[in-house]
Amino acid sequence: MAVKIKLKRLGKIRSPHYRIVVADSRTRRDGRAIEEIGLYHPVQNPSRIEVDTDRAQYWLGVGAQPTEPVLAILKLTGDWQKFKGLPAPAPLLVAEPKAARPLFDALGGDDEGKGEAITQKKKAEKKDEAAAESASTEA
Repeated sequence: MAVKIKLKRLGKIRSPHYRIVVADSRTRRDGRAIEEIGLYHPVQNPSRIEVDTDRAQYWLGVGAQPTEPVLAILKLTGDWQKFKGLPAPAPLLVAEPKAARPLFDALGGDDEGKGEAITQKKKAEKKDEAAAESASTEA
């Protein structure tokens, strides 16, 4: 039985994400897997790649063959070089943390509430004016 390390596609039509799986070479792309050893999310910026290094080394050691896309991922993470005994690649690009929004107090906001809205509804104004006119004509 030939064992492959391949990508299992998940997600919607235009937002794919993949799991790196170890499966029999005869199974279909999204079919049953022996073990899941990682994640690959290409849509995120930068791409999210997580590989369980110990399990990848084990499966490569027992003869599992990676497909071309998985081989490229393993070269990025350094698992392939570790398996072959080559020098490690440059570290992966890590997403920069998003800058926090400035606090309301730092912008000089006041904590006092206004109480009510500045503008009133037009219908209420017309009714008040009509009521005032009718009261003045009655008197």
